[in-house]
Amino acid sequence: MTSQSYSESYAAAGVDITAGYRAVELMKNHVARTRTPGVLSGLGGFGGMFAPDVAGMSKPILVSGTDGVGTKLKLAFALDRHDTVGIDCVAMCVNDIVCVGARPLFFLDYIACGKNVPERIEQIVSGIAEGCVQSGAALIGGETAEMPGFYPEDEYDLAGFAVGMVDEEKMVVGDAAPGDVVLGLSSSGVHSNGFSLVRKVFAQPDSLATIYPELGQSLGEALLTPTKIYVKPVLALAEVVAIKAISHITGGGLFENLPRALPAGLGMRIDTAAIARPPIFDLLAREGNIPARDMYNTFNMGLGMVIVVAPDDVDAALAALAAAGEPATVVGVVTETEGIELEGVQL
Repeated sequence: MTSQSYSESYAAAGVDITAGYRAVELMKNHVARTRTPGVLSGLGGFGGMFAPDVAGMSKPILVSGTDGVGTKLKLAFALDRHDTVGIDCVAMCVNDIVCVGARPLFFLDYIACGKNVPERIEQIVSGIAEGCVQSGAALIGGETAEMPGFYPEDEYDLAGFAVGMVDEEKMVVGDAAPGDVVLGLSSSGVHSNGFSLVRKVFAQPDSLATIYPELGQSLGEALLTPTKIYVKPVLALAEVVAIKAISHITGGGLFENLPRALPAGLGMRIDTAAIARPPIFDLLAREGNIPARDMYNTFNMGLGMVIVVAPDDVDAALAALAAAGEPATVVGVVTETEGIELEGVQL
């Protein structure tokens, strides 16, 4: 950008456009980490360009997803730590599109802030880049909007948009049948959902610094743990077995998200004892006096993603996921009865 690009009047109104240019310079190395062969453009243009490789595909289908981080950002503000929420932002988008078997191609971010602090923007983008690397997506563009008077100076919002692609004949279409087996992929914690309830439970300003023995770290550190990205293990699994259905467990927990992967009229029976539940959930339930029904209808409760396969494919699926670095366990079965049955939980 040339030295001509400066407006004293705009700066007096609270928008420093030179800070935006500085932020772009700081984020360039992070963006470079995500570059893939399809990227045709660099930072600074009016549109991000990507040339997908459709070789070998009979009918390429584009799959898109968009999401944000939500009120988990309030914890990042309180702890003044901004290098993990970008991972959450990417995860919430790419974990959705891989539910139909799509491979993420590229990602764009949107950061709206009260004051553009270039070093803080760099931290945010470093997390976004890490999420893109974990999912194999290229970060090809984005927007940083400085909006004084709309956001407090020390706060921002973060959202993203991902596009993936899958050959139509390889799409996961949710054709589960009674007797199919439900595999559970563990979550890393609360992920990026239910934080309005989390913040209600831990409302005291100093609560984030509290170290609970069962967590082995401060509450704030445990809650900021980024959302796990499941893209590469799921795509590796798809090369080995036919995946019948996939569900990303987000807001609404098991009761809302599991049925979304099933044909009408079917349900799932889930053995909650088979789920490795991170201790943060028991802590939340205890400290907030939250009943089990509400916990399972708000949080992932240790299941970040579930995958449905045929009974004959279970062993191969478990082996493939383990080889891809994402060990899974059998947590349930598809049933002929509509609805979600949780074994081992008193609702």
